[in-house]
Amino acid sequence: MSTTQSDRLRELLEPLVSAQELDLEEIEVSRAGRRRVLRVVVDSEDGVELDTCAELSRDISETLDETDAMGEGEYVLEVSSPGADRPLTEHRHYVRATGRLARLTLGEDGELVARILAVDAEGLDLEVPGVKGRKPTSRRVAFDEITKARVEIEFNRKDKKEEEA
Repeated sequence: MSTTQSDRLRELLEPLVSAQELDLEEIEVSRAGRRRVLRVVVDSEDGVELDTCAELSRDISETLDETDAMGEGEYVLEVSSPGADRPLTEHRHYVRATGRLARLTLGEDGELVARILAVDAEGLDLEVPGVKGRKPTSRRVAFDEITKARVEIEFNRKDKKEEEA
């Protein structure tokens, strides 16, 4: 997708996404046979419900039909939330992952799997699980030390609602 098309789509879609109180995470145009696929990824502090995606999809479709932002030819529109394996790249991603287990790549220091306890402007406060019966330890990691980060999926994790009950 050309930069100008990407910028134009972002400019066009950002107000629609913001009106739903969502963040526009990603816009991607790719080819699928003869058609193009426009993928719009949105998120929020509380996640994104299916009904919200459907409503936003209708709004985006109407807006794109009124403009020539996608040019001539057919395209498929997909509006979704990011998957569980989405990389953590923005400060807000780390904030949303507070309380979750994350796999961090720390440049030459290798990988670290730890729970995100707190996030501030400079970095993360982490709890590193203990090994072989040892107690967990605390660790501070600055954002500039992190080269890659991703939430680890936990199948036996209690969610906040269960903990509060």
